[in-house]
Amino acid sequence: MKRFIAHLTVLGLVVGLLLPYPAAAVGEELGRTGNSSSEEQVFKHKKPLEYPTLSKANRPEDAGFSSKKLREVDKMIEEEIENGFPGAALVVIKDGKIVKNSAYGSAKVFDGSDPLNHPQKMKTKTMFDLASNTKMYAVNFSLQHLVSEGKINLEEKIQHYFPEFKDSADDEIKGKGELRIIDLLHHTAGFPSSVHYHNPERAGELYSQERSKTLSMILKTPLQYEPGTKQVYSDIDYMLLGFIIEKITGEQLDRYTENHIYKPLGLKHTLFNPLLKGFKEKDFAATELHGNTRDGVISFPNIRTYTLQGEVHDEKSFYSMDGISGHAGLFSTTSDLAVLMQVMLNDGGYGNIKLFDKQTIDKFVEPYDMNPTYGLGWRLNGDSSMEWMFSEYAGKEVFGHTGWTGTVTVIDRENNLAIALLTNKKHSPVIDPLKDPHKFQGDTYSISQYGSVISAVYEALNH
Repeated sequence: MKRFIAHLTVLGLVVGLLLPYPAAAVGEELGRTGNSSSEEQVFKHKKPLEYPTLSKANRPEDAGFSSKKLREVDKMIEEEIENGFPGAALVVIKDGKIVKNSAYGSAKVFDGSDPLNHPQKMKTKTMFDLASNTKMYAVNFSLQHLVSEGKINLEEKIQHYFPEFKDSADDEIKGKGELRIIDLLHHTAGFPSSVHYHNPERAGELYSQERSKTLSMILKTPLQYEPGTKQVYSDIDYMLLGFIIEKITGEQLDRYTENHIYKPLGLKHTLFNPLLKGFKEKDFAATELHGNTRDGVISFPNIRTYTLQGEVHDEKSFYSMDGISGHAGLFSTTSDLAVLMQVMLNDGGYGNIKLFDKQTIDKFVEPYDMNPTYGLGWRLNGDSSMEWMFSEYAGKEVFGHTGWTGTVTVIDRENNLAIALLTNKKHSPVIDPLKDPHKFQGDTYSISQYGSVISAVYEALNH
């Protein structure tokens, strides 16, 4: 009897090893926080995997990389840290393999202006404020999902969802009635780059620190230029897109993305308002030292003055949108982003989960006639002006996005390669608050331009 049980045990282990790696376990495995072989996870899927899932490369050479050259990438980042840069995390995936997932420096160096005696170490599972990468991994992923399901038409007018979106009699620029979803995605809708809804001195009658009220303020925001005549990258475009997703789905943006995008992929560290959902400050890379005051020169009602850690930095998102907005507010890790980038490399799926189809991705990353560095929201390496972000080695069809806090994602479908570099460059003093309150010491480092690190990764591949 004992021998029979032993045979069953061995057989069970063999079957477990042969079964496909479940999507639900991958995000945890990358961050070394989960048990990827639990019985619940292993037997969750009844059919073979439809899309590749990530696994760790035994060595970089197995995916065509040079270990020596990748150590040079480490050295480059470590030198920046030694020279005063706060911290970073880097993940590289190729051909379905995790080639590199590394952390550097510190997640938190300062408490206010005071340097910590014991800085908080950066880890591969440290969560980052993605800033404008929210636009891609929350809004674009949701829209790509909805387009694939036939639930949204990008040519649909905004008025279809919000009839009150109309020109007012005293608007100098008119044209709201003809604006479509695709105009928002192309950043040609006529909106200014930003409106400081959270600050009464700057917003005037558009002032709002209530999420429901902010929607009405966005709909009332006057156009700054005639739609379609030029392109102005605008947060307002994506704030409105987030509200359109909510209108279509009947769910708030955080619940929709978490329930329909991230949880099906097994991602537990990609979410909005994480401090309200069980995470602690120590789980995050810190950002601005003195809240949103730019080291004391900016003030408005309810402004935060403490060092930000685990709260979205972006003012419009935090004060006017309760931390849940289409333009900023999402947090994630290198491990989770690796899965999301792999979805794009997989033409829309991961494991047994299909989020969208290849045709939809192709549409979203097609170069825009007015500006080849833009697709539908996605930034493209369309000309030499994007080398600072994508590097000199990336092809013209490589796409991705950046975030103000110090984040960049690069997706190269031709080489089946993706890179995410996450930094906390804003966790540093403002150089001269009175002269330029928006320039931080962390902005002056080579790593802050991203392209140098991305170039070094490509060099390790093209060795």
